[in-house]
Amino acid sequence: MRSWKITRLGDPKDALELKECPRPKVESDKVLLEVDACSLNFFDILLCQGKYQEKPPIPFTPGSEVSGVIRDVGDGCQLKIGQRVIATPGKPEGGLSEWISVPEESVYVISDSVTAGEAAGMFITYQTSYYALYYRASLQKGEVLLVHAGAGGVGSAAIQLGKSRGAKVIATAGGSDKVQICKNMGADIAIDYRSDDFVDIVKKETDGRGADVIYDPVGADVFDLSRKCIAFDGRLLVIGFAGGRIPEAPVNHALIKNYSIVGVHWGLYRKFYPEKIKEIHNNLIQLYEDGAIRPLIYHNYDFTEVPNALEVLTDRKTYGKLIVKP
Repeated sequence: MRSWKITRLGDPKDALELKECPRPKVESDKVLLEVDACSLNFFDILLCQGKYQEKPPIPFTPGSEVSGVIRDVGDGCQLKIGQRVIATPGKPEGGLSEWISVPEESVYVISDSVTAGEAAGMFITYQTSYYALYYRASLQKGEVLLVHAGAGGVGSAAIQLGKSRGAKVIATAGGSDKVQICKNMGADIAIDYRSDDFVDIVKKETDGRGADVIYDPVGADVFDLSRKCIAFDGRLLVIGFAGGRIPEAPVNHALIKNYSIVGVHWGLYRKFYPEKIKEIHNNLIQLYEDGAIRPLIYHNYDFTEVPNALEVLTDRKTYGKLIVKP
């Protein structure tokens, strides 16, 4: 089978090599998958460069989200051969391979209605946004939700999940094309942050109240400005720091405006409450089948194009998810 290996640290085109490897054998409590699709994430680039918090010994295979079909099961497994699934393989044997063996606890059954590419691109983004909006923020029908980076993977998921909960969704994005994507995903209002002041627009659209929930995967200046347009009793969700700078918040401001700054660490939540992740997964599949959510796919790449696809992702000019198909 073919498998991408990081054989040296550097940019993806220098770090990755496509190797012929033996097909993995199934072990107890593991399942053997034939991979149909794998999604790419920005941290795959960081893994190539040696800049991610995980630093597996070289050589290793990146790729943390796949969809595929179970072809064999180990002793003790409840899953069945032939089931279509999403899986989250760990390192050093990640998902950018034609076959993978993964623990059964990291495998989630999907229905036949979910396409392979969409399945590979929905797990981390939709799980994160579902946990953030429904669990951490307790988003309610009729509330105003402000989503930053709305054309990105987690942002586009947040727009759809906000609309499915009955919220009024305002989204920000950079450039007219990405603004249109936000509208296509269901945003009631989409703002080009490069040319418009989202603080003024949010205040205008809410008669001065501000947004009840703010979904922020950017940090930096976006976080600082978001504090100026959050409603009384609002919840400012800290998703990540794509903007680079980790902001600081004066707690007296949170006290005076009576809002909460809410951390969202979905990965640790998954570790503590794996049964809840299964529950969220089943709810997301139902939302998919109901037509309420649909993963945003930038492009489907051939398996041989992985380094080029990661170079495209490096430029941060993409939207949604990049998918690789063996």
